[in-house]
Amino acid sequence: MSLTPDQLAEIEAARANPRQTLRATSPGMEAHLYRAHPVLDHGFIRVIDYMGDDSAIVQAARVSYGAGTKHVSNDEGLIRYLMRHWHSTPFEMCEVKLHVKLPVFVARQWIRHRTANVNEYSARYSILDREFYIPEPAQLAAQSTVNNQGRGAVLEGAEAARVLETLKRDAASSYDNYAQMLGQEGPDGEPQQGLARELARMNLPMNIYTQWYWKTDLHNLFHFLRLRADAHAQYEIRVYADAIAATVKDWVPLAFAAFEDYRMGGTTLSAKAIAVLKRRLKGETVSQEDSGMSKGEWREFEGIWG
Repeated sequence: MSLTPDQLAEIEAARANPRQTLRATSPGMEAHLYRAHPVLDHGFIRVIDYMGDDSAIVQAARVSYGAGTKHVSNDEGLIRYLMRHWHSTPFEMCEVKLHVKLPVFVARQWIRHRTANVNEYSARYSILDREFYIPEPAQLAAQSTVNNQGRGAVLEGAEAARVLETLKRDAASSYDNYAQMLGQEGPDGEPQQGLARELARMNLPMNIYTQWYWKTDLHNLFHFLRLRADAHAQYEIRVYADAIAATVKDWVPLAFAAFEDYRMGGTTLSAKAIAVLKRRLKGETVSQEDSGMSKGEWREFEGIWG
């Protein structure tokens, strides 16, 4: 993780000067506030600010639904009811702002989640650091033979070594050229104007690191985590989702427990899948051919139900 001494001093100074407030705070999230949690080789996530806690979800729900929630005897029960029945607005009452340092190719995948406010480090105005994501050998894998967007067996031996060397060499060469194009001195020592930063950056590879501030509400954050903290997500974005999930668990423990139960640990069934289960419960043997499901859907169904 690459935080400068000045950044670390700024974090410690902020944590050393707490401010009194009348608004609701979460002790679990206060412990994370400002601190950087390392991810990958040079990346991190850190909480810059947040709003709300479990009680904010309950408060919003009771304002919205009034007498309709009186049968729910406690906050945990209400939160679980909201999660179980796919209510969204009460969870939108909580928000979090994160500072994230991540490889550009991860950022391009991440930005597909459009329900957030994002401000990214600008390579038009500033010069990017010489920091690249280089995978650990265990993450160098061949293309999956059954999943067009996934990984298969881990590369071994000479092939793995060759791939790692290529990644390192290309990253170093690209940055050398980037720095040379920006400079006031040419490769032979002759003076040059230096290419504009907004143009020089186009030569950089996708594994260079960028940074952004990313602010979202809890409902949309749960959607992000459901997809990106899943075992099928790409490793490089999944480790960021896992780090964020650890902070969310401390921030809103009741809501996160419901999320783990109903979203991460649960599943959604199609009408055809429900029909197959009912037939199986009656003792009938059902195959893919007479289930009405496609081969892909049947494979996913068997992965859960056998």
